[in-house]
Amino acid sequence: MKFSVCNLGCKVNAYEAEAIASVMEKRGWERVDFKDEADACLIFSCAVTNTAAAKSRRMLHRARRTSPQGILVMAGCYAEVAEEQFEEADLVIGTRDKAEIPDRIEQYQKYHQKVHDTGNLDHIPFDDLTSIQFENRTRAYLKVEDGCNQFCSYCIIPYARGRERSMNPDLVVEKAKEIAVHYPEIVLAGIHTGRYGKEYGMHLSDLLRRILREVPDLQRLRISSIEISEITDDFIDLMKEEPRIARHLHIPLQSGSDTVLKRMHRPYTTAEYYARISQIRQEIPDIAISCDLIVGFPGESEAEFAETCAFLKKCQFSFLHVFPYSLRKGTVAAESREQIDPQTKKERTEKCLAISRQLREQYEQAQAGREVDVIAETEEDGYRKGHASQYFEVYLDPSAEQGKMYHIKLKEYRNHHLYGEEVKHDEVK
Repeated sequence: MKFSVCNLGCKVNAYEAEAIASVMEKRGWERVDFKDEADACLIFSCAVTNTAAAKSRRMLHRARRTSPQGILVMAGCYAEVAEEQFEEADLVIGTRDKAEIPDRIEQYQKYHQKVHDTGNLDHIPFDDLTSIQFENRTRAYLKVEDGCNQFCSYCIIPYARGRERSMNPDLVVEKAKEIAVHYPEIVLAGIHTGRYGKEYGMHLSDLLRRILREVPDLQRLRISSIEISEITDDFIDLMKEEPRIARHLHIPLQSGSDTVLKRMHRPYTTAEYYARISQIRQEIPDIAISCDLIVGFPGESEAEFAETCAFLKKCQFSFLHVFPYSLRKGTVAAESREQIDPQTKKERTEKCLAISRQLREQYEQAQAGREVDVIAETEEDGYRKGHASQYFEVYLDPSAEQGKMYHIKLKEYRNHHLYGEEVKHDEVK
């Protein structure tokens, strides 16, 4: 029996998709490319933007054309909040029972009864889905947190994922040990990673200490994303003292205008955000900081957008993830009568992407002459390419061994790329 997987969402969604895929393979299923005919097609949908939602529907139709006799499974956030969109699917599995997808597929093979299983996200436990198989051979993800209690006015995720919950810290360490055998870098992921561990009386920094202490073979530990309000002094102190924690923080901003942030129900002001990242940079000078940004939020005036652009430049991010606002039914912002027209959102998105390109180039140009740690990854254009601890790409000598960490002197920035050479006497073991 053959199955295929299509993931359209975030790193958490991708992690869950790979975890389910590994269970399917252990049960004797053969994984094939999503474009190929399969006996079961698994689509892990995304609800964050209209574009992602539309693509989820398109992938379902494509799977039906490619695999007319196959079992179509729709999972993920969009399946949870818009199951009525997927009548064509044989199985619509929401957040609560995602781990049961392999069982549901086998049941469908026997009884051929469609199942739409969504809703009832109260007191949902952490699913403990795990995988040690990832497309990237040097970087693995470990989901340690799920759900969100923040309820930003634009966001559907609390309705799609349920409330915040965390993996048992003992299990996190156990899984990290398994992963570290195969991958030099682990990325801790979650919907709200920085809120890890409340039910265990822990903070994320406590978990990091345990992992680093009990998984000594791990070469690098990275945080996928963390809110500015969750970066404590203790967290900063830990980053300073522990070089295995990646020198990169992705800290969502969403807007550089205080009035927009207030309408978004974000729990900080621009002054608080800037003060914190300034402290981080003072304490950890080699840190790279990137952010998420939403443009075209309801009521965003030209003056508010100008404030955002100025603030982005002031913060000197290493790069931005820019998203045009997407109306999500059921959220507070969806009820606003001040929706921004699509053309304006497009123009503002393009302007912020141009700022991102400028900031990235400035940041990477400034790295020339510095020394960084790089884990060698893929081959490209006659070089071995890898990521520095700060998450920018570096082109290395092609003889560099995949999966090995090198201490690198960045020699030059050329054609939008950084090129480096190993510092022999400082090679990282």
